[in-house]
Amino acid sequence: MVFEFKFPDVGEGIHEGRIVEWLVKAGDSLKVDQPFVKVETDKAVVDLPSPRAGTVLELRFGKGDVIHVGDVIAVFGTEGEAKAHAPALPEAVSSAAAADAFAPSAPPPSAPRPGRVLATPHTRALARKLGVDLASVPATGRNGRVTDEDLRRFAEAPPPAPSAFRVRVDGAKHAPPTGPAAPLGEADSDPYGPVERAPVSHLRKVIAQAMALSKRTAAHVTHVDEADVTDLLALYGRLKPLAEADGVKLGLTAFFVKALASVLKAHPLLNASYDEAREEIVYKKYVHMGVAVDTPEGLIVPVVRDADRKDLLTVAREVADLAARARERRLSLDELKGASFTLTNIGPVGGLIATPIIHQPELAIAAFFAVKDRPAVHEGKVAVRKMMNVALSFDHRIIDGAEGARAASALVQRLEHPEYMLLRG
Repeated sequence: MVFEFKFPDVGEGIHEGRIVEWLVKAGDSLKVDQPFVKVETDKAVVDLPSPRAGTVLELRFGKGDVIHVGDVIAVFGTEGEAKAHAPALPEAVSSAAAADAFAPSAPPPSAPRPGRVLATPHTRALARKLGVDLASVPATGRNGRVTDEDLRRFAEAPPPAPSAFRVRVDGAKHAPPTGPAAPLGEADSDPYGPVERAPVSHLRKVIAQAMALSKRTAAHVTHVDEADVTDLLALYGRLKPLAEADGVKLGLTAFFVKALASVLKAHPLLNASYDEAREEIVYKKYVHMGVAVDTPEGLIVPVVRDADRKDLLTVAREVADLAARARERRLSLDELKGASFTLTNIGPVGGLIATPIIHQPELAIAAFFAVKDRPAVHEGKVAVRKMMNVALSFDHRIIDGAEGARAASALVQRLEHPEYMLLRG
């Protein structure tokens, strides 16, 4: 029996993905649970397994294509069903006579077509190179398929006359650009000099949407404080070789996780979320710490679960492992779900202060910055101390300024006196 594999709902608000790589081709045999495609979501690159054994009859999307939950991305069946189900050959290998029979003398202008556009992977790649939206191209291939020739004909056609408008800047009039945009990745220019266009990755699109949504949703307030981390760094220096002897790379982020976990137990509102639909505050009885990781593709936030219940060595081991696999895009979706609070350690990059954006639906986020030698009063005397700024952004709809300030002060206390965490957890 023919089976259509639909892109599944993987939860966490993920509605779309991008085909990174097909691990099979039409005609290949599949076993149950055999990975057959790599898909990039906003969380990770994941391998999707086949739910049944059989033969690959059709792959409906090409590499780089965006897919949505519920889209049929592949068709499986038995070997005997392959010929009956085989899709029509791409127009590129059809006979010239067949192409002439289907091709109109002049393509009429058309509005973008809703739904999925039929085209071969080669045609889709060509469309990206030419900077053409396939949904706007009149199709002449079988079953409404857009062919390479359709695409070239559309790209070479004169562009429609631009609307007659002018933009006045400092008294000068400028006409809008009338020529087609240069293909992505190729040289282009604007009125001021050369530029280059580059495609926005799927992950970057999702990050952009998430950041904009959070800024629109939460009433962001950022409380800034500074901590004398001289004693913390001394403790770190003593513990680092001991951790290395156990095969663990100890970093300051592990201390920050433990300090915040202690603060969240004392200030549970910062570990909550706001359910707007039900107008309820959801207090989390767990502390799952999201740790922001800078990767070449963009920001990824894996989760250290039950951070309040784990010792420093265990947290350090998990942070190092999650960060390494995040940069390689080898995290599972489960490792990216369920954070109750997020931290970002900007110190290794540098900088004194910034205003971190809350990761929805959480209510707060903490940022740690570079350690600097600065004069400070210590035990009644001015001395050069190791000072670090910390920032706590919180949603003022739910968290009042006084509570945010108390939580920030509690964090500073734990950073300045790391032994306090041994007493209070």
